[in-house]
Amino acid sequence: MRQQVRILGVPIDIITEEETFQKLVSFLDAEGEALKKIYTPNPEIVMVAQQDPELLKALEDADLVLPDGIGLLIASKLKGFGLKERVTGIDTMDKLLTYCGEQGKSIFLLGGKPGTAEIACKNMGNKYRGLKIAGFHHGYFQEMDEVEIVEGINKAQPDVLFVCLGAPKQEKWVNKYKHQLHCRLAMGVGGSVDIYAGTAKRAPVIFQKTGLEWFYRLAKEPWRIKRMMALPKFLIDVLRKQ
Repeated sequence: MRQQVRILGVPIDIITEEETFQKLVSFLDAEGEALKKIYTPNPEIVMVAQQDPELLKALEDADLVLPDGIGLLIASKLKGFGLKERVTGIDTMDKLLTYCGEQGKSIFLLGGKPGTAEIACKNMGNKYRGLKIAGFHHGYFQEMDEVEIVEGINKAQPDVLFVCLGAPKQEKWVNKYKHQLHCRLAMGVGGSVDIYAGTAKRAPVIFQKTGLEWFYRLAKEPWRIKRMMALPKFLIDVLRKQ
């Protein structure tokens, strides 16, 4: 039975990493069902969704909305929302890729700068034995190109579509084409394409485990300070409005 909590009006699934993985496996093994949509919002996206009806609609229509962002867990502890643990998009993607390799399933990667998705797919193929790369396409396209891209994805017939266009573009894009995409599931995974391509690095494990990845990114990229300000504002809003 699916359990969700609304944080500032945005639905978030109450789920663990292991439960998420089992749910994704069930999505992949289900025959003849509609596309399953998975998103991984953080506090910044929750804040944006309050002012963006199209993004909120996409999140409400999702089959899984994972609590990616330590701020969501902090809010849960402050207000007793019941979130079990942080479920990151990159770690979920890693488990899904491992499973797809073991089962000989295929993926399509959409996003990143020209050339980045190709490198990411090559690295994935080397890391996950048995993984089938159905195709890839960069994320620097115009709206007029979208129908052709969807047709290309459908022609490739992937089991999984990873959409790395960044939020909120990726959530809106998947929701826009949910009835045209012929794959088992589509997952918005933001900058993960850069990590797999090797053009960006994750924070060291100690920062990941302590929920301080945001601090590591801020130290490496000080220009993120304006975006990071969404976290304290998010927590203040949670305390005031819920």
